[in-house]
Amino acid sequence: MARKTTISIIKCDVGSLAGHHVVPKPLLDIGEKRLSEAKETGLINSYYVFNVGDDLQLLMVHDRGESNPEIHQLAWNTFQEAANKALQLKLYGAGQDLLKNAFSGTIRGLGPGVAEMEIEERKSDPIVVFAADKTSAGSFNLPLFRIFADPMNTAGLVIDPNMAGGFKFEVVDAQEGKKVVLKCPEEIYELVALIGTVERYIVSRIWRARDNLICVSGSVTKLSLIAGKYVGKDDPVMIVRAQHGLPAVGEILAPFMHSYLVAGWMRGSHWGPIMPVGLKDARCTLFDGPPRLVALGFQVSDGKIASDDEGNPLIADFFADPAFEPARREALKLAIMLRRMGEFEPARLSVESMEYTTLPQVIEKLKERFTPI
Repeated sequence: MARKTTISIIKCDVGSLAGHHVVPKPLLDIGEKRLSEAKETGLINSYYVFNVGDDLQLLMVHDRGESNPEIHQLAWNTFQEAANKALQLKLYGAGQDLLKNAFSGTIRGLGPGVAEMEIEERKSDPIVVFAADKTSAGSFNLPLFRIFADPMNTAGLVIDPNMAGGFKFEVVDAQEGKKVVLKCPEEIYELVALIGTVERYIVSRIWRARDNLICVSGSVTKLSLIAGKYVGKDDPVMIVRAQHGLPAVGEILAPFMHSYLVAGWMRGSHWGPIMPVGLKDARCTLFDGPPRLVALGFQVSDGKIASDDEGNPLIADFFADPAFEPARREALKLAIMLRRMGEFEPARLSVESMEYTTLPQVIEKLKERFTPI
């Protein structure tokens, strides 16, 4: 019987250096210390701590299943300690994503973003983890469609018999709190009709249709719907499984050879170009952006991240490759074009998407001055 292994990536904005820019080393050190202790006690088997912009990212591999209270408690305690350190240092936005005070067995619904996937280990299991900053949960809709439904992107949909049956997409309606499963290619048009509305309909999971093998798990947290006001963009994370009857790693990365527009950027209120970057460039500056995206690859091996002889996890920083330099230049060109428009739509989000920002306060201030035409 194949070994069952769980991959968890849990992120949180606990505080940033000089605005919404980057997680400083003292906070990353807290994540490293906490997860190292958890590995020593056997709670987790391996881990990797990193940041994307102002989000502290905890990647953990363990055998305790999805939504495990001990794993989620570990993440919660780590974020609380890091937020307290951020308060001491007077960092910006300390504890911004910690929207509730009490832990209740799961970190879901408390503010931090969560993506988890329990797998039965195959002979070789390559994994790609995506993490984004300054954008919303629906920012992965377009690339996921390309990867798992578009034969012009993914050759395996045409020439790999193990992918011939297509894939099933779970789509969450973030406003109504409902979900639907659509099978592609049969329901490809219905899928696009939904997920093209990226601020409401979000791809949360994908399975291989012929055997329900799990392929994708993404976070669908909408911070504004938890807090009832704007507290920061959702900054999604996602786990994608690759190869052996699934899209190849190269096919998973192919959609990012071009930039595309996502909701978020400055004050979570603007359309902005996604910029695929390596870890060293995962910091947001220009207009608090442009929105950054990191892709990390690793192998799951006997319940752990495959590591070197010293026990250091072997991590591939995919977007550090110069092959993605044209996408970065494209993102900057789009950023310059959009900022020329200032605060005029479509550079700024629609009024519906601005519902949880400070714009309603401006409208409230002026409402008595509006008169009938």
